[in-house]
Amino acid sequence: MSELINRRSQGKRHIDDYALIGDCQSAALISRAGSIDWLCFPRFDSPAVFASLLGTREQGYWQIRPCDDFHVTRGYRDGTLILETTFETRTGCATVIDFMPPDDGLANVVRIVVGEHGSVEFDFDLVMRFDYGRTIPWVSRVDDHTITAIAGPDLMTLRSPVELHGEDLHTVGQFSVAAGQRLIFSLTHQASNLPPIPATDLEHALTDTEAFWTRFSARCPDVGPYTEDVKRSLITLKALTYRPTGGIVAAATTSLPETIGGVRNWDYRYCWLRDATLTLMAFMDLGYYEEAEAWRDWLMRAIAGDPAQMQIMYGVAGERQLQEWEVPWLQGFRESAPVRVGNGAASQFQLDVYGEVADMLAQARAGGLAPHPRTAGMAEAIVPFLKKVWRQPDEGIWEVRGQSRHFVHSKVMAWVAFDRMARMLSTSESGAEDAAKLRIVADEIHADVCANGFDPELNSFTQSYGSKALDASLLHIVLTGFLPPDDPRAIGTVDAVEKHLMRDGFVLRYDTGDTDDGLHGEEGAFLACSFWLADAWIKLGRYEDATRLFERLRVLQNDVGLLAEEYDPKGQEQLGNFPQAFSHVGLIITALNLVRSKGPADERSEGDHCDGKAEAALELT
Repeated sequence: MSELINRRSQGKRHIDDYALIGDCQSAALISRAGSIDWLCFPRFDSPAVFASLLGTREQGYWQIRPCDDFHVTRGYRDGTLILETTFETRTGCATVIDFMPPDDGLANVVRIVVGEHGSVEFDFDLVMRFDYGRTIPWVSRVDDHTITAIAGPDLMTLRSPVELHGEDLHTVGQFSVAAGQRLIFSLTHQASNLPPIPATDLEHALTDTEAFWTRFSARCPDVGPYTEDVKRSLITLKALTYRPTGGIVAAATTSLPETIGGVRNWDYRYCWLRDATLTLMAFMDLGYYEEAEAWRDWLMRAIAGDPAQMQIMYGVAGERQLQEWEVPWLQGFRESAPVRVGNGAASQFQLDVYGEVADMLAQARAGGLAPHPRTAGMAEAIVPFLKKVWRQPDEGIWEVRGQSRHFVHSKVMAWVAFDRMARMLSTSESGAEDAAKLRIVADEIHADVCANGFDPELNSFTQSYGSKALDASLLHIVLTGFLPPDDPRAIGTVDAVEKHLMRDGFVLRYDTGDTDDGLHGEEGAFLACSFWLADAWIKLGRYEDATRLFERLRVLQNDVGLLAEEYDPKGQEQLGNFPQAFSHVGLIITALNLVRSKGPADERSEGDHCDGKAEAALELT
């Protein structure tokens, strides 16, 4: 898709205007006009060195764009995360190749300008800032082709084949590229106390980077008409993986708003346990066992210790201290303040994470992953703690900042914890007795949820005990196997979510007018929830409805195949942090559910259902 851009026009930015590049340790966002507006070095959660995405140009960006008006088209090289942006002007055509080498051990962004035909004159404008745009570094010229910027612990080195100069704290210049020319620029980050990193062969780095991504994406099996969508989502998940540890961040950004001008702006550059099971299954069901095992092992390291101290999220290496603070010098994306760094929800109590961990371990075992040495010990530690706390209120999957409640989804996931652990133990004769004990607790939780979480007037389970509000997380009543899909209560709940939480064909997490989540304002439709509804419809046999919804979700991908957290049907733009791992996991899972006779939804929900017999047994006892 070609777009005409006036060189003087700044325009209104949209979240889905951006493309992603990364090296499996950090990532950058690049606009259609060739501007890198977001980059954290050297990790996803490091302070940004380009923060203009959330502020002004003076807070850091790197732009290479034609001096004249231009038409722009862009796309990734097939099966890779190498972005190619082609600019066509009245005098010629040139392509900018952007990538971050994942295998050279450096924190490095490479930009190659290639002349296609005619001649194109380019503007070069680099604003280097540290600490989320606050710190102006000391910039020095090393030689005709090398410039350094240093402040405190950070040093960046720009290598340029063209002459540049300083102007108003920018590094700027103009250059022309003719057909057949290749001009290579690189920006490398390192600790300021170390010797300067020598120049490397960047053409060789491009070849290696292409090989890295094509080796990964070539392993993707056929997923019918959705193969290319699934492959792009897999590449995106890989790009959001912190390769040294296997942790997967929820998104590459912080504080992209859930509604423009709103305050629901959060830091997603961390790893959430709520994503554990579906992420693991997405990898395993596509044959990516190495990635699945790395994710499972990261999780087992992160949660090691006292189960009472288990968090809902961790840093990319398993860090627990994620203190939240606001960045007052950044105005926010399209003035959507505040900008937040860190995430205070890390200290919340959420029952569902114990179910996610148990479910992940059960699915890992069912999928054939080698057993983790701490699996049995972790289960033994979780059981007595969860027995004590499952009756307590919590903050729920959506991390509400209002009053704690007895969230139905949380109780369902507590049931999942005991159900999955009982299921794993029951496969051996020696574990049968312990499995039976766990099953008693699972049945007790099940009876409690059915007695207190179901509203006969609505013919649906509700968001929390005693509430009339609905919640898309209730779809997991079907998806986890808490109730079989033909149970009238399950059918009623799916129907209620469809009736009350769908807006313009997409699903809200909950109605912010009905739920006190401690915040004001609205939010967009949560894309993962829409994928869940499609999955639930598949379980209920509503394949045509599920396919239509999936097709509506597919077209929300931007021109390079990326999805944010949410979507605004009225404004027709993506919202929230970008790209969002949970959205891409949802796409993969639903695609597999649609094309396979036994998809992830069936695999996850297999096992004994409590169909009311356990409730009757509890009443008799």
